[in-house]
Amino acid sequence: MKIRFSKIILILSLILISGVNLKAQPGFFQKLAEEIHAVQYQYAPDKRTAIMDVTVKDTLNPILTIIGETNIPEAKSKIIRILKANDLQFIDSVRVLPGTNVGEKVWGLATLSVCNLRAQPDNAAELVSQALLGTPVKVLDFKDGWYRIQTPDMYIGWMEGNGLARFAPDEMDRWKNSERYFFNQISGNVFASPGKKAATISDLVLGDLLEVTDQKNGFLKVQFPDGRTGFVRKSECLSWQEFVFRKPDAQPVLDVAKRLLGVPYLWGGTSCKAIDCSGFAKTAYFSQGIILARDASQQARYGDHPEFKNIHNLEPGDLLFFGRDEKHVTHVGLYLGDGKYIHASGLVRISSVDPNDPAYNLTEKKKFVAASRILNSLNTDGITLVKDHPWYSIVNSK
Repeated sequence: MKIRFSKIILILSLILISGVNLKAQPGFFQKLAEEIHAVQYQYAPDKRTAIMDVTVKDTLNPILTIIGETNIPEAKSKIIRILKANDLQFIDSVRVLPGTNVGEKVWGLATLSVCNLRAQPDNAAELVSQALLGTPVKVLDFKDGWYRIQTPDMYIGWMEGNGLARFAPDEMDRWKNSERYFFNQISGNVFASPGKKAATISDLVLGDLLEVTDQKNGFLKVQFPDGRTGFVRKSECLSWQEFVFRKPDAQPVLDVAKRLLGVPYLWGGTSCKAIDCSGFAKTAYFSQGIILARDASQQARYGDHPEFKNIHNLEPGDLLFFGRDEKHVTHVGLYLGDGKYIHASGLVRISSVDPNDPAYNLTEKKKFVAASRILNSLNTDGITLVKDHPWYSIVNSK
């Protein structure tokens, strides 16, 4: 989703040749392209978390047409100001998302235990991430039964409509004020009635959020975002207050990580069913009420960055990053101590950064290139407490 700057230069050059009255001083077109590039870099440096697909159409017409789409109105407005400042005539055909095709229901909740997000609205498209039951999302677009959505970590992908319940802003405010519970087991089920032999309504995974309407015989009566109801064992859940107001600590993060040993690897996976390396780090930290950025290369940007070449500078719970170099991170693990780390590579397993350790394993052929400390940087860029995220809480959501 990049602005096609070389095309802009070519188009404007052709317009000049065709006789359109533009400011034709040397370097004009290059300067204009650089200004537009600066807008893209300012507002949408990462296409995984922002949409900025804008280009110029009609090379020989005195009136230009700017086309494309963006979910950042300010970025579009700035490009228009640049064109006007350069006395360029143009037709504005850039869509601002959310699109009119989604109506007033521009918010949603994932309604399956695990919902897949794909790069395009097609089941054959790349799996880029997942959203767990009860995850609040922004609804940006609709096409052929698929919704383009944005998750609380700002990641963008396409979700099938049968995994999403959509809501208007006031309906989402009601959900934010509802009684909710966090499913605290690796896996489980929602049952049709509060009993051991009841039929199953749905499966559950660690991190699913459930709205509770009643309690009975050690069970919570829960309501799904799509209206289904069922019962979950209360002992398997944490109340919202228990989940978000406990003090974050590295050891519970690592305890959860170890409970995932042996879980198979899945590119794009962020659940206990199957998981990728950054999804594994996200899941372990989310279990303690902390939202990390989605991908390893994004996670590497945030938090404190201790000197990592001496393992004595590392602390349990640090994120360890691997790749070609610190600017090209492709893998992440959680530091356990004594040189060992736990990560998802083929399956969740324990390896070591110490070449003298029998657990030393860099079969991914990646170097250890950086580390990040999370717990010292709560509520900074890329590291957000669930309780303070405006999509989960009515506080500061306006």
